[in-house]
Amino acid sequence: MELKEAVAREAVKLVRDGTVVGLGSGSTASIAIRLIGDRVREESLDITGVPTSTASERLGMESGIRIGTLDEHPEVDITIDGADEVDPRLDLVKGLGGALVREKMVAVATGLEVIVVDESKMVDHLCQKVPLPVEIVRFAHLATMRRLRALGSEPVLRLRNGEPFVSDNGNYIADCRFGKVEDAKTLEAELNLIPGVVDNGLFVGLADRVFVASEDGVRTLNRTTQ
Repeated sequence: MELKEAVAREAVKLVRDGTVVGLGSGSTASIAIRLIGDRVREESLDITGVPTSTASERLGMESGIRIGTLDEHPEVDITIDGADEVDPRLDLVKGLGGALVREKMVAVATGLEVIVVDESKMVDHLCQKVPLPVEIVRFAHLATMRRLRALGSEPVLRLRNGEPFVSDNGNYIADCRFGKVEDAKTLEAELNLIPGVVDNGLFVGLADRVFVASEDGVRTLNRTTQ
C-alpha cells in the first residue's frame, strides 16, 4: 500500500484548479481519487471528475468530487488510471478490474493520460504476465469466444462466484491468453473487428506519462522520451 500511495501522490500533484479529471479504476487509482478529494477540500479546488467505472463514480462522490459525464465533458484535461501491464513503449494491458471499455473511452478523450503502477506491472512485452481482457456481448458469447480462439488466443469466460462476470455495461469478459504480443496495434484492431466484441484491454499509444513506484522511489516515464 505504501508504494501505491507514493505513486498516486506524485500523479495527483499534476491536478490543477479548474480542470476536468478522469477518475480511473483499480486500487492505485482509488487512492488517487481519495487524494484528489483531499485537495478539493483543503485547497478548494474547482474540478470535475469523469469516472471510468461505477466504482470510481461512487468513490469520487464519497470523496467530495463533483461528478460529470463524458457527454458533458468530451475533452478531459488529465486522467489518472492504473494498468495491469506496461511495456517499454508505454503501451498497456488494462481490464482485469472489468472497466476497460469506459477506461478506454475516457483515455481517448484525455489530453494527459497518466498511469500509476508499481514495478511489478512493468513487462518486456504485453500479455507476459496476465491475459488480455476482451469485453463481449452476452448474445451468442460462445460463438464470439470461438472466433477469439481462431485468432490464436485461449479465451476463458470470466466468472465471479461461479457465475459469468458482468461489466458495468452489462457485458461478459473473456480473458484471452495470447502469449507474446508482437504487434499490439494490429491485434487491437483485429479483435475489435470480431462481431460480438465490444472492445479489448490493449491501450496502444494512449499513455502519456507513467509513474512507477519501487523500493527505490518513484520514477517517471514519458512517451515523448521513449
